[in-house]
Amino acid sequence: MKQWYSPAKLNLFLYITGRRADNYHNLQTLFQFIDYCDIVTFKVRQDNQIHLLTEFVNVPEDKNLMVIAANRLKSYTNRQDLGVDITIDKKIPMGGGLGGASSNAATVLVALNQLWQLNLTTETLIEIGRKIGADVPIFIYGHAAFAQGIGDQLLTVDIPQYWYLVTYPNIEISTVKVFNDPELTRNTPSLDLDDLLALPFDQFKNDCENVVRKRYPIVDKVITYLSQFAPTRLTGTGACIFTQCKTEQEAKQIQQKLNNNFQVPSFIVKSLNRSPLYN
Repeated sequence: MKQWYSPAKLNLFLYITGRRADNYHNLQTLFQFIDYCDIVTFKVRQDNQIHLLTEFVNVPEDKNLMVIAANRLKSYTNRQDLGVDITIDKKIPMGGGLGGASSNAATVLVALNQLWQLNLTTETLIEIGRKIGADVPIFIYGHAAFAQGIGDQLLTVDIPQYWYLVTYPNIEISTVKVFNDPELTRNTPSLDLDDLLALPFDQFKNDCENVVRKRYPIVDKVITYLSQFAPTRLTGTGACIFTQCKTEQEAKQIQQKLNNNFQVPSFIVKSLNRSPLYN
């Protein structure tokens, strides 16, 4: 059996620049990975069977993105002899905006490409992943990136790596609901990457944040509280909140203050420009 990392990501900024005819949204976002990972284990089969051996609450096996990814890869290559048993040690919160499900699907595509000896290019895997979910390509791409389109037009960036306190307010937020919310900002002007990267971190914004804070009071309360100590923002459509810290010690000090005032899970991470999937 082989084990593979499936990392989480942060959206350091997220600007929605328009709504498309297919109901997706055009956006500009800055992806960076964090050293907080699910671990996915694979055991190759030779009997055409794909099984997810870890149960997910409220997610049938045939709807799980890992199973979908394995089946899409097999269909693309027309290799009906191959199968796999998949097990996952799940750490990334579901519905947290950290890209856990998309990362899991990407890890399946990258791992099975090797384990099944398919020899597909990264570009081909990204094309397969794009049809599974908008965030799947960045996890296959494997490097911090500026993204446009629906988040799948990727440009490599090397940006400072910080410590972050990530807070999960014990709720799941539906990405679909946020993007369909009538009060969502959808007309932020597109900016040049150099202009965006020239902004200080505390001037980055997430166009989903106002809607989420209004609909989920606990998110608003946590962001308001943590913003007293360091720049704090929603990642993706939430529910996770990240606070930028200069050192691990600063993150621990803020975490202690959080624990004294809120009964919500949190964890301290380091951001990464290179995905642990490829380590």
